[in-house]
Amino acid sequence: MPSSRIAVLLAIFSIPVSAQDSADASLSGELIQCPLPQVVPIELKEDLSDSYDSIVIESKTSETVADQATKFSGGVTLAYQDKRILAEEILIDRDAGKIRTSGDTRFQDGNITIQSAQLEADNNQNSVIMSNSNYQLGLSPGRGAAEQLNITEQGVTLEHASFTSCIDATPDWSISASEINLSTEDNAGSAYHTVFRVKDIPVLYLPYFTFPLTDERKTGFLYPQISSSSKSGFELGVPFYWNIRENMDATITPYFMSKRGTQIRSQFRYLVDEQYGQVDFEYLGADDELSSNEERYLGRYQHMGTFSDNFRVFVDYSDISDDNYLVDLESDQFSSTDAYLWRIGELSYFAENWQSSIKVQGLKVLGDRRDSYQTLPQLDFQAYQPLGFMNTSFNVFGEYSRFEIDDPTQPEADRLHIEAGFALPYAMPGWFVNSDVRLMHTRFQQYNIENSPLLEEDVTRTLPKARIHAGLKFDRFTSYFNQNYVQTLEPQLQYLYIPNKDQSMIGEYDTTKLQDDFDGLFRDRRYSGLDKIARANQISWGVTSRLLDDSNAELFRLSLGQIVYFNDSNINFNEENEPQSESALAADLFLQLTDRWQFRGDIQYDAAQNSTEKSQLTIDYRKNERNLVQLNHHYIRNLSGSGEEIEQVSALTSFPISRHWQFIGHVTEDLVRSRSLEAYTGLQYESCCWAVRVAYYRNINTNLDQQDFLAEDRKAFDTGVTLQFVLKGLGGEQKPLAIDDMLRSGIFGYKRPYFLSN
Repeated sequence: MPSSRIAVLLAIFSIPVSAQDSADASLSGELIQCPLPQVVPIELKEDLSDSYDSIVIESKTSETVADQATKFSGGVTLAYQDKRILAEEILIDRDAGKIRTSGDTRFQDGNITIQSAQLEADNNQNSVIMSNSNYQLGLSPGRGAAEQLNITEQGVTLEHASFTSCIDATPDWSISASEINLSTEDNAGSAYHTVFRVKDIPVLYLPYFTFPLTDERKTGFLYPQISSSSKSGFELGVPFYWNIRENMDATITPYFMSKRGTQIRSQFRYLVDEQYGQVDFEYLGADDELSSNEERYLGRYQHMGTFSDNFRVFVDYSDISDDNYLVDLESDQFSSTDAYLWRIGELSYFAENWQSSIKVQGLKVLGDRRDSYQTLPQLDFQAYQPLGFMNTSFNVFGEYSRFEIDDPTQPEADRLHIEAGFALPYAMPGWFVNSDVRLMHTRFQQYNIENSPLLEEDVTRTLPKARIHAGLKFDRFTSYFNQNYVQTLEPQLQYLYIPNKDQSMIGEYDTTKLQDDFDGLFRDRRYSGLDKIARANQISWGVTSRLLDDSNAELFRLSLGQIVYFNDSNINFNEENEPQSESALAADLFLQLTDRWQFRGDIQYDAAQNSTEKSQLTIDYRKNERNLVQLNHHYIRNLSGSGEEIEQVSALTSFPISRHWQFIGHVTEDLVRSRSLEAYTGLQYESCCWAVRVAYYRNINTNLDQQDFLAEDRKAFDTGVTLQFVLKGLGGEQKPLAIDDMLRSGIFGYKRPYFLSN
């Protein structure tokens, strides 16, 4: 038998000689390190670099037995390529095609170490049998034992075997089975009559289950989802993953809720060339918590991609059975506080100097709110042509929109908008001037206006727009606290002119007021959409000062600005319809206190009213991924002109309690109504071979009842507990669990700060 053939047969599986735990992470919050076992390699005295494809045997003595076999004795080492056998004695029978070892035997290659009492290799049977073996997976902490280990070209069979990924002498968990098959053809394992043990206590019996041996996707059950809530009772989800093909998969989850019934949640994904799509569908045949016992469902289809180099497609369509579906049942697709669902389909074309798109877009509004207009369709076109003089370009923008609405009492419209003009941007290291002159023409054809007496059927609007935006940048070297910095002073001015024109005969189809923060001072419009073009005869002024360190990193930034309106005919009106000659003062502050501390705040202050219109303050501390604190304060004096005042504070933190335990918590309070909006407390335990999460939450419920048959008496707050348990090592990597999903859970989750050292 060629010895190389035997060596190939031996190259399949593994076991450890020694393993070291990670260095103590203490309370530093560093991710738990789980190094691979440190296996002592079988060394050879001879250099194999010149005989890599040949068998090399080192021994103290050798002898020929019956003129057909050779016996090697005395610490024998057999080597072929990266494979090694170490035994007290090795007998090679070339005529019979067999190798037999005696005494303590160790087999080793790049993937596995096996230690056994005996090894028998049979070339005729293409098999290797090792008795009373211990094995260690060389590329992961997986290890175990087997009464008999049989290696073939197709894989490994272990009889009366055990497995664990824990590195301690007494593992936290292990599985034992009458037979375990490990296939090298599909990188999958299967086990029969399996018992799961925690320490030495049996906790679960499975007659059969399969598991992956690598990170490759494999059909099978995923870890269960366990939780409880006051609105749905005990909840248990058992996801089943279906690896349909290389570019297609699905996950189907029967989700049991003790108060409501069993729901089916499914997700289908596909990838074709540069096209990606996902279909999600959730269905509950009958909700036991509702007196109507109606069926409830949620569906969402998403697709995006590019093709033919210049085309891009995007689709996001959702439907839902009732307004309170997200409130009652929740979904990974949307937040329970969402008030609408996006519905959009868009096809775009991009060329060198122009682009165009066709879009259908709408919203499914949830709750007792005004219906939203849909654009069926919207076509837009924009192009620019450099003129060869400095940076001057001629720009054209056009849009056609058809607005429809489900409410028969509301008007509908066709809108055609065209604007053209010249732009001259000019910038130097210390200054810039951007000029823009345009002519804007819009035509509205409005329908169903009987209930809107101010509206006219055919409206034409033509307006010019002139804008010039200029700024300077000064900098100087300075020092504070014996540190050298660069300090900048950056003033800027913008003049914007759009004449006043009566637009009261035009309906509002896609228009809403934009934010009045510091960046908004230098926009050329006050509204999104094109229904309303606000008059403007105004100057926006602003000044920014920055502090930069030696590496040009920004440590401090303060921006302050305002809009000044000219003459009586162009006086602006605030939300109370009171005349204003100037806008609220807008300020933006950023402060990098240290590498770990950051402060960010913005405020809009109305000096005439002596009141703060809006403000938001955030303080962040972030030592690393698991040590962080975030404090927020959010205030709005008059929300969207409704007269409703909002003032909220929230605190969020994550820190390690010990090397293995992590705490995550956040709370949000409504200061206006003196109530808690949300509270969340979570604990996570993690070792190198298993992890568990448990969390308690309490958050305010939203009630969006609109239909009588779903008008149920819902509690003001929902409370519940979630539990997640993970065994590491049954396929996949041993990476530490991230805590981002716990930080972002709930209504008011963690917002990762920019520029903070991580």
